[in-house]
Amino acid sequence: MRKTSYALTAFAVCCTLVFTILALTRNDWIVAKYQSDALNSSYEAFYGLHTVCERLVIQMPGGGPPLVDKLKCRRFPDARDKDIDQCKDENRFFCAAWTSAGYAVELAIGFGALSLATIAIGVSTRSRRRRIWRAVAGIVILQSVFQLVAFALVVDMLRTSRFPTFVEDAKLGPALVFDAVAWVVGILTAISVISTGIAADKGHRWAAGHRAYEPIDG
Repeated sequence: MRKTSYALTAFAVCCTLVFTILALTRNDWIVAKYQSDALNSSYEAFYGLHTVCERLVIQMPGGGPPLVDKLKCRRFPDARDKDIDQCKDENRFFCAAWTSAGYAVELAIGFGALSLATIAIGVSTRSRRRRIWRAVAGIVILQSVFQLVAFALVVDMLRTSRFPTFVEDAKLGPALVFDAVAWVVGILTAISVISTGIAADKGHRWAAGHRAYEPIDG
């Protein structure tokens, strides 16, 4: 494969890494807002893979500006205290699945970094460039799979209302969109690498460069 192809692959992987890191660090995979007409207030919760932030918004009488409580964040899900998220009782499955989603995103970041290192090593010589595309494609696929696993777990948790506050007013948040963009771009990148690599092995100059690979007669 050409160096240009590897450079474009590295750029795409960098983009997926940025989106994945943004998704991991944001606390809005799921956003829940509940209105209480009786108390003239609303409760807001922003769920990240490792943290939940909550606040109370009180509507002032007479149409004045609302009184917004400061966001209070804590570890989520908290398996250390059995009374907070009840991870040792009825929410055991939810806590295990949500924690697994966090680990999956972290593994995706690790594989993204590994793919960049593989590209950096592989482009150093022409012989490596001929072979390394298979490893790059495989690592990018693994990265995308872990991103997709996290996406599927979170969507399923919301769809099935596995957590008590994941009811009608809970919505998917921007962090989940970042994760979705990352795994879609990753899959498209892997397909592109595989297609270009196969074309290069067949000797197509657009993929292999001016010195196309010549088969060895045996």
